Amino acid sequence: MTHRVELRDVMPTSSVPDRPRAHICVLASLNFPDISPADVALIRRFTRVALTTLHELGASYDIWDTTEPLANAHRAAEFDGLLLLGGGDIDASCYGVHTPHPKAYGVDLRADRDALAVIAAAEAADRPILGICRGSQLLNVARGGTIIGDIVDYSLHHGAPGEPEFVDEPIDLVPGTRLAAILGAQRVIGRSGHHQAVDRVGTGLVVAARALDGIVEAVEDPHRWFLGVQWHPEDDDGPEADRRALFAAFVDAAEQVRHVVLAAAAADE
Repeated sequence: MTHRVELRDVMPTSSVPDRPRAHICVLASLNFPDISPADVALIRRFTRVALTTLHELGASYDIWDTTEPLANAHRAAEFDGLLLLGGGDIDASCYGVHTPHPKAYGVDLRADRDALAVIAAAEAADRPILGICRGSQLLNVARGGTIIGDIVDYSLHHGAPGEPEFVDEPIDLVPGTRLAAILGAQRVIGRSGHHQAVDRVGTGLVVAARALDGIVEAVEDPHRWFLGVQWHPEDDDGPEADRRALFAAFVDAAEQVRHVVLAAAAADE
């Protein structure tokens, strides 16, 4: 197995909907420095599941891979929504820490800056945004928040050396949040394999879920569709119903944006 993910590796076998409900910008970090064969396999599988789920829910997408510099991050505003997938750790300088943590891996500052520019463009256009794992952390950093460099007591969040990386993690949802309403539960089981997480919550965001040890597992803006989850709903070893509920709420929000934009364009004609 080559230590690289190609776009063809993540393409779903499903077809693009004939009349898409929404058109999504999917920002992926398919490759990063020192990527391992295990990470290659995970990224291929997780990305394919995410894209397949979008198709199943009636959405089309363009996938932007930050492996290479983006031509024009500001074009994210032209889509109906933004989905940020997982990847390597964020360069700590993006949140004001100038000594990298010794356990940081997969760091690519240029990719981080491209991702943050994409988030800024989508947010300025008031597009719904859903972030997963690295994507959730990027949303927090975009709002001025910080990241825990390494979770020392990690047993809830990832496997021990020599064990499977991903674990089934109990996660408590905060009542009254958008996330709790979407998933319709007080506790869910998420598929987790992370050694970092949100530390200081960014401006305008609230905690939407916590692990049993108090680690932040989701953040959201209570006033707009801006939501990040630390676990991986796109891991098909996890609950399908939760994945579909979360992605469906996101696609619904993007479809509403599409209707508003089309109505405005028609009024201008």
